[in-house]
Amino acid sequence: MAPSLTRRLISIGSADPERAERFLAARELEGLDGEALLEGLATAPDPDGALLGLVRLIERRPDIRQLVEAGIGRSEPLFRLLGASEALGEFLIRHPEHTDVFKTHLSAEPVGADPALLRESLLRSVGADPGSSRPVASSTGPQAYAALRIAYRRHLCELALRDLGAASPTDFLPAAAAELSDLAGAALEAALAVSRAEAEASFGREEVAAVALAVIGMGKCGARELNYISDVDVVYVIEAEGSPDGAGSIGSASVDATRAATIGTALASGLARAVWSPGREPALWQVDANLRPEGRDGPLVRTLDSHLAYYARWAESWEFQALLKARCIAGDRDLGSRYEAAVSPLVWASAGRDGFVESVQAMRRRVTDNIPAAEADRQIKLGAGGLRDVEFTVQLLQLVHGRADESLRVRDTTSAIAALAAGGYIGRAAAVEFDSSYRYLRLLEHRVQLTKLRRTHLMPTSDDALRALARSVQGVLETGRPSPEQLLDAWHRTKRRVRELHERIFYRPLLNTVANLSPDEARLTPEAAQARLAALGYRDPVGAMRHIEALTAGVSRRAALQRQLLPVLLGWIAEGADPDGGLLAFRRVSEALGTTHWYLGLLRDSAAAAERLSHVLADSRLIADLLEVSPESVKWLGSDADLEPLTLESQWQEIKSKLSRHTEREAAMRLVRLIRRREILRIALADSSGVIDPDAVGRALSDADQAAVLGALRIAEAAAEEADGALLTHVLVVAMGRQGGREIGYGSDADVIYVHRPLPGAEPEAAQRQALSIVGTLSALLTQPLKPPVLAERVLALDADLRPEGKNGALVRSIDSFAEYYRRWALVWEAQALLRARPMAGDDGLAHDFMALVDTVRYPEDLSAADIREIRRIKARVESERLPRGADPSRHVKLGRGGLSDVEWLVQLLQLQHGARHPELRSTGTMEALSAASTLGLIPADEAELLAEAWRLASRIRSANVAWSGRASDLLPSSRRDLEAVARWCGYPQDQASALEQHYLNVTRRARQVFERRFYAAEP
Repeated sequence: MAPSLTRRLISIGSADPERAERFLAARELEGLDGEALLEGLATAPDPDGALLGLVRLIERRPDIRQLVEAGIGRSEPLFRLLGASEALGEFLIRHPEHTDVFKTHLSAEPVGADPALLRESLLRSVGADPGSSRPVASSTGPQAYAALRIAYRRHLCELALRDLGAASPTDFLPAAAAELSDLAGAALEAALAVSRAEAEASFGREEVAAVALAVIGMGKCGARELNYISDVDVVYVIEAEGSPDGAGSIGSASVDATRAATIGTALASGLARAVWSPGREPALWQVDANLRPEGRDGPLVRTLDSHLAYYARWAESWEFQALLKARCIAGDRDLGSRYEAAVSPLVWASAGRDGFVESVQAMRRRVTDNIPAAEADRQIKLGAGGLRDVEFTVQLLQLVHGRADESLRVRDTTSAIAALAAGGYIGRAAAVEFDSSYRYLRLLEHRVQLTKLRRTHLMPTSDDALRALARSVQGVLETGRPSPEQLLDAWHRTKRRVRELHERIFYRPLLNTVANLSPDEARLTPEAAQARLAALGYRDPVGAMRHIEALTAGVSRRAALQRQLLPVLLGWIAEGADPDGGLLAFRRVSEALGTTHWYLGLLRDSAAAAERLSHVLADSRLIADLLEVSPESVKWLGSDADLEPLTLESQWQEIKSKLSRHTEREAAMRLVRLIRRREILRIALADSSGVIDPDAVGRALSDADQAAVLGALRIAEAAAEEADGALLTHVLVVAMGRQGGREIGYGSDADVIYVHRPLPGAEPEAAQRQALSIVGTLSALLTQPLKPPVLAERVLALDADLRPEGKNGALVRSIDSFAEYYRRWALVWEAQALLRARPMAGDDGLAHDFMALVDTVRYPEDLSAADIREIRRIKARVESERLPRGADPSRHVKLGRGGLSDVEWLVQLLQLQHGARHPELRSTGTMEALSAASTLGLIPADEAELLAEAWRLASRIRSANVAWSGRASDLLPSSRRDLEAVARWCGYPQDQASALEQHYLNVTRRARQVFERRFYAAEP
């Protein structure tokens, strides 16, 4: 018998048949018809849970046995509820007098309860008169709270039974959600009646009666799409009835505005206490009033005029969007209706407010932000393809198009989808799919919450829980037993479909407006299309529509592929700092590549490449300009390996190969400069894609410059040899400053000095003239216009102002002249400048000898007190004279407080003081030298870390300014748009410009403190 029973239990879905057999042998089930019992358990989503609940329920209410023995026709509600909701089973065990709920007849096509009857029932539960305009409960305190909560859960059981008995739970879902909202409203109505009764003890009946309170439901409750368990978001509106000045009077009571606010606050607080405070009957759900004006910092209740004054003057865009679903759910209905009528125009005008686009982008990020990593794969609500994705798309389309089309002004999601389809804003087929996907995800959420009546949006992890969930989402007429794997497959398919539908619903109608894709697709009017683009962040929607039309018009394969790709790309481009510039750049790149076979295929087959391209075009004018003239480089975006910067050796080998085949000077130099432009683009793409870190960017850019100088010097020397009949001298180009430290940014000039050494037998004067000719030609080759021009090139200018005697000194000197000058006349600032000297191009032997000479100057055996005072004096002079007039020192990344100059001067002072004794300090790189100084104990590790952070951040901002705008700037931007773009380049998430600003100001302020303490306290 036992093996047969075990098989039977397994067949009906028991996960632990041995345990189930023990419960079947319980005293409470003795004598029960076993077949009727097993037949009933077979209908339960979780047979094991239903069996345990049944044993416990019969212990409290033995007559339940009769219901079981009556057969499945009568017992099915019992088993379905106990097998779907442990929490409601516990409620019935606590209150067995409500087990008559199982007499509910299950209907395959249930209907929702009448909201008026729910309100009447909940009010009567606390002894209040439903017919009164302001009902007052006859009971208060814990007794009233318990009565209210018991009545609420009784109705919840009735709803759950109808829901679980539906042939199509997804069809019934909107009605179930609406009833849950109505039931919550009825509970708040009853709670308000209790609160009135409690308030009368403090304020008197007449004063309490003189204050009207409307409870405005927000979010899901306002939209009548509440979950089984969810916070109920509310806003409270009060009114002291009577005179126009806000004072109210009934009989002998007179209530001024201050007194009315005090009473209203007491009523609202009491209302929340009735449903949420601890008690012998557990709390229902939290009443959350944080969406009120000023949030938690604002008063709990306000008059209607106070609400409107706040919205007119102080409200942010998201607050108007939150009002989209506002609805009076309890309290004074006339006051609530006036509130709804007053705020509705504000909601539908919000799309035209300043900051709407930023608010929309913030809404979008909330789809995926702040999801714990452990929950990311289990989220039903948040994350890609979740419920929030659907709600975002629908609400944004409502806000954008509802300004002109009142048919879209509905609150709940399913009705909004239908209205959008009826208005032609989304395709009908897409709307059907979107609606069914949304309903399925909401059904999963409902069933997961129903189990324990806990606020959760996570899919369960155990196979047993997944198996029970799979059965609970089935319709009552379905007989199969889906496996956990089948449930998860269906869920993942739905999430993927939601993501696809978001793109199809939001962007494809834009294309159909200009490209006539299909009569089955939504087609927007030009005005509606422009409004949608503006909501996405396009500042020139008319221009954007022209670009879309140019890309998608026609019957060519290219146009067809663009129509396939653009719905996705438009969204990615819109996420950038400059969507208009990004779309224009995309059009230009696409037109430049024409019918190239690989381009559109790459974007179609590599989502990573397509997303990278979209982002860099919208975030970087530097990259957009370079890609426009070098569009074939788009191919690199498909592979990180292709984005890795070429080594200096590889670039030099390529340049030498080009020069060997092109003897004409201008043509040869054009090839050299094209290679440099190409490598700057590669580096910028790698930088923006996160393939290389900021330190590697500086090294790679220095390598690109060095390769170009090597090529230019080779050409210049050949020209001099041809002009003079022989090469008379070797020229060395020595990099200085940030170029010498290999820590430059985009578009940096190259600080250099020129050294030469005459060849044996050459006349010194002739050698000097040739050296001058070579460096003059070298500089011209790198900067002069070429034919055809090198478009979008960031010209490399060589600056020799750091040479001996500065601008007044000879442009190029022999090594012997340098030795003599440094021996007799070198100043301490020149020794400091030489700390970053590095051979860049020229004869290796000359480079070796010159650097040996330089080391004797830049690493002195002793740095005198006078030298230290001179360094400090020069630094102070630089700060006072070179900082641009009107520039804010706290925002100047080079010369300002705690910026590049502060860090570099401090490090260089340590090198001058200690470099002779500590070879570890002999580095041209600022960060390497700072690290060595910390290791040697010359500066505390925490201070070195702070200085390094400030220096790297300032360097990053400097490069970001060029990458974003294409123009060099040493200022942290003040414009919010520019600051946002710079913040993104620096790795900050969207809308975190203020975080970058605050971080920079904080770090540099502390770095300046370290600088002043160390630099001005330094001793010889």
